[in-house]
Amino acid sequence: MELLEKFLEFELLSVGKYNLKVVGLVIAFLIIIITRFILWLIKKSMFRRRNLEQFNEGNTYSLYQIIKYIFWVIAFGFILESLGVKVTLLIAGSAALLVGIGLGLQQTFNDIISGIILLSERSIRISDVLQIDGDIVKIQEIGLRTSKGLNTDDISIIIPNSLITTNKVINWSHQSNLNRFRIDVGVSYGSDVEFVIKILEESAKGHPDVDNTKLVEARLKNFGNSSLDFQVLFYSSTIFGSDRMKSDIRRIINTKFNENNITIPFPQMDVYIKSNDANE
Repeated sequence: MELLEKFLEFELLSVGKYNLKVVGLVIAFLIIIITRFILWLIKKSMFRRRNLEQFNEGNTYSLYQIIKYIFWVIAFGFILESLGVKVTLLIAGSAALLVGIGLGLQQTFNDIISGIILLSERSIRISDVLQIDGDIVKIQEIGLRTSKGLNTDDISIIIPNSLITTNKVINWSHQSNLNRFRIDVGVSYGSDVEFVIKILEESAKGHPDVDNTKLVEARLKNFGNSSLDFQVLFYSSTIFGSDRMKSDIRRIINTKFNENNITIPFPQMDVYIKSNDANE
């Protein structure tokens, strides 16, 4: 027992009035182990299947992330105290330094505050499909500073949280499983408008991912410079693979147009050349 006490009281480092003993490292290690064990118990309890049925998985994940950060901040304070570092004196003595660091890391702090907002507000959840800067991204993880998503090319994207909170973001998963999509196409002047509308609606209804219980509608959108501009609107639950679905429908439209001699015109421009005859 005496040998153990001597081992724990053994000084590893001594600088001025500061002494680092083995007991401090042991306590710090125990704090880390206990914190990880408590968080493991909390995670197991929160992510039980019966709990997830009553509480959305995205909400559970957000709540767990907040709890995890709070526990680790508290644990970090206890670790510093166990190592002989007075947290209150450290904060008071480094106030000017913290101001300088805050100015230098302003964008980082902005991302962290945005992460806290996302985790607490829960307007964005795990597995939500977002449109950010024109890219379709499926959220996989929401962190304190950055979030991780997967785009339609199966490429993992790291997104700063401030980009989500400060810019216009479309959340395709927020309201309903069904979303309305549209495809634009132009045909030559002189084409049968009603027949074109019929072909467009049939083409959309023929795709297996289009929900035929909702209205599939084609419209004459505009009289363009070189074409009659149409638009077909339809509903689908396929959000993440919507580009592939719209490509398939465009192929169906093109096939039906070729079968019925309906042409998609090239842009046209009339050029008039005025001759300037010097003899006149």
